[in-house]
Amino acid sequence: MSTAVQTVQPNAPAVVLDIRPLQPTIGAEISGIDLSQPLTPEVRDAIREAVVRHKVIFFRDQRLDDAGQEAFARQFGPLYTHPANRHVGSVTPLHEISAELQAKIEAKREYNEVKAGDAYHTDTSWRLVPTWGAVLRAVDLPDVGGDTIWVDGHLAYEGLPEDIKQRLEGLHVTHDFRDALVANGHDYPIVAHPVARAHHETGKKILWVNFTQKPQILGVELAESRALLDEVLRQYKRPEFQVRFSWRPGSVAFWDNRGAVHYAVRNYGDYPRLLRRVLIADETLHADL
Repeated sequence: MSTAVQTVQPNAPAVVLDIRPLQPTIGAEISGIDLSQPLTPEVRDAIREAVVRHKVIFFRDQRLDDAGQEAFARQFGPLYTHPANRHVGSVTPLHEISAELQAKIEAKREYNEVKAGDAYHTDTSWRLVPTWGAVLRAVDLPDVGGDTIWVDGHLAYEGLPEDIKQRLEGLHVTHDFRDALVANGHDYPIVAHPVARAHHETGKKILWVNFTQKPQILGVELAESRALLDEVLRQYKRPEFQVRFSWRPGSVAFWDNRGAVHYAVRNYGDYPRLLRRVLIADETLHADL
């Protein structure tokens, strides 16, 4: 579909955003826009609406540098600086996503039992108020491989058997990132969010578990917690609930961190694949929580 929105000059032709859904409920590719240029309020709102509706949107052939990526993301809310960035000489909201950095983080962690293929997660879910949005930009890519998968958290919830939905009702799951945070000089208490968490804009229930942060469902026996988490993970792995994106130079992804979980496919050997991410804070009155 195409959406026409007005440019800065009242008499200038409208910008036409070509929004092409990639799957019925998740993922859309948008063309017809240069993200390095300031957005009008109308264009900004149209992009934001597309993010919430499609959970993740993609742009191709963009010419963004670090400053341009930050400027684009800042139009959608205050930027969040990840604790892992606070030890660098120049503190920045830009966070490097690389296999090398991930290996260093995992080496610092005291506990890491994420099985290969199970690392479905959402960003900053260890916070009481997680970031709402994320903008990820390709910097250095292997010739092939290194796709990213996003999962529609609402569709994953709706696809559960009714008896599992009833068992999950009212239950919370831990999101524990403390060992990695402490290793970076930052501490934060362990938090728990509802397993079926309501999206506060759409009201839809989202199956929301971070399998990289030692999830445990509270209020039930450990065996039942493991069984329920297995059901959640099975939903995340169903292809009909996913969209898979193949990166190319100039690619940018923008997703609703509250509506989707994602998974980075590591099938590119020891290539130093590098992307840079900017996180957008939610509920500014509680940005420090």
